[in-house]
Amino acid sequence: MRDVAIVGAGMTPCRSRWIEKTFWELAQMAVAESVRDAGIHIDEVEAGVAGIYNDIFEFQAIPESGLQGIIGMQNKPLLRVSNGGATGGYAMLAAHQMVASGQHDLALCVGVEKALDCYDFEAESPTPAVVQTIGYSWDPWFERPLGAHATESYAEVVQAYMDEHPGDLAPLARARIAEMLSTYARNNPYAQRKNEQVTAQQVLQSRYVVYPIRALETCVYTEGACALLMASGDKAREIQKRTGQGPIWITGAAAANEPYFVGSDISRYKVLHRIYSDELATRKALEQARLRIEDIQVMELHDAFIPQLMITLAEMGVVPLGRANDLVEEGLIMPGGKYLLNPSGGLTFGGHFVGGSNMMSAWSVRRELLARNLEHGLIHGTGASLSMYAVVMILERRN
Repeated sequence: MRDVAIVGAGMTPCRSRWIEKTFWELAQMAVAESVRDAGIHIDEVEAGVAGIYNDIFEFQAIPESGLQGIIGMQNKPLLRVSNGGATGGYAMLAAHQMVASGQHDLALCVGVEKALDCYDFEAESPTPAVVQTIGYSWDPWFERPLGAHATESYAEVVQAYMDEHPGDLAPLARARIAEMLSTYARNNPYAQRKNEQVTAQQVLQSRYVVYPIRALETCVYTEGACALLMASGDKAREIQKRTGQGPIWITGAAAANEPYFVGSDISRYKVLHRIYSDELATRKALEQARLRIEDIQVMELHDAFIPQLMITLAEMGVVPLGRANDLVEEGLIMPGGKYLLNPSGGLTFGGHFVGGSNMMSAWSVRRELLARNLEHGLIHGTGASLSMYAVVMILERRN
């Protein structure tokens, strides 16, 4: 496997609605910015991957087909990836493999989503239509007719974890993390909620969406796009000579998918109080990079819901399972602590455009590694029913 580096990145602002733009145009904006950032011409890109979670959001089956020529990828391979909330992570994994395999020297990875064009005319709001559309991801015979949806699904995992570890995931610890992320979002020029500062007390007083998850510890629907350019070692060094900007190397890339159906045997079923895929993907990615979790300085983790984020950190080994409160109480992830966590504001305050959210995480970690002269970063995506899918990548800045 060859070395692979991120040599360019571009984003659109994250918004609740991009009324004036199609998803094609949003992707075009992000790709154009990534090309400018890398100092290349789009004609140099040999292949691409498009992360688009949901055809219904885009009102088009095979939505990547119209995208092809608009982003300058005509007559070249463009693979479409859809893996639930982990779509962005899996798209990056596919682009990484295109280059690492030796098949291509420069690959584009773009994630885009336009969720809020959905509309429920009876409710006079897009929200019921968006929730119903995501509900199509669930088992159509037993779960969906009972009202299964994304928040309810993650709430099952959170509640099962809290039953297994009474007292952990304390409401105040969760609220303090949400407060911190709202502060970090101010430094993200593309964040959807960059001007929305919340206090821990406001989080604790916000309504329940599905118990035990409250509204202010929940990500928001977002429209936007992000694009990354991944290059082989030789190509990355050639681009560095043009721009003077050092590449960010991908030294570990791994994924794991848990079973769909719930049971007590972790080798055969989804154990409800675990996010075992996070533990597996993290361990494999760190082994590839020859690092330990303690070596990581900055991380951008998938925080669809704050309590899920805390479980993920425990699965990764930052703290033991059952001791997630220590993340806050010992200051490990708080400002000035050992780990810089979700400096973009995360999905909660930065925005969650499903097809590209994990690419925003890569954009953010790359930005922090370069700006702060840090060496090691980690990005993570999760998704699907009961947080089954996980992708983890390790990023490295070299002197």
